[in-house]
Amino acid sequence: MTATYTWDVFSTLDGYGSYGPDGDWGGYWGKQGPEFLADRRAVLGADQRLVLGAATFRQFAELLGPIPEADLDPVNARMRSMPTTVVSTTLTGPLDWPDAALAAGDAVDVVARLKEESGVPLRSHGSLSMNRALMAAGLVDLLQVTLFPVVSGRTGTGRIFEGAADFDLELVASRTFDGRIQELVYRPALHG
Repeated sequence: MTATYTWDVFSTLDGYGSYGPDGDWGGYWGKQGPEFLADRRAVLGADQRLVLGAATFRQFAELLGPIPEADLDPVNARMRSMPTTVVSTTLTGPLDWPDAALAAGDAVDVVARLKEESGVPLRSHGSLSMNRALMAAGLVDLLQVTLFPVVSGRTGTGRIFEGAADFDLELVASRTFDGRIQELVYRPALHG
């Protein structure tokens, strides 16, 4: 049985996945609310393996690594404690992260193997370039885009689909949280 792979990504309305050093938006662009946070706790609380690329892992380790467990909010505490595979050709182990394993090599090969071997679903957060390559290879089963009600044209970095192939998207679920945050879940298929 092949494990389901979900690419989970947060986005501004104008398609950015993060903000630059001048921005003061915060991790959820300051728009998170109780419904959204409760849903994140539930989604991340399910039995699954987190798959991260090297750049996203470095960001998580820098931002969350030094914070004592007791001081982390429940969403970030769960992300830090999830079983995690870090796909990289540049990092070396051991990784200073609870329950993390380094998988050296090409992401397409690593994730294809993980999908065959994993007994639990796989979820990746962010990891833009890695997940664009995985989508092009047909390895992303679900694309979960959470749209925050902001435009970050001046401070936005990391255009989510910059340089991606063309895809047709089948909408399989949608929700609104706190009257302002949209979650859209798609099944992607390479166009053409």
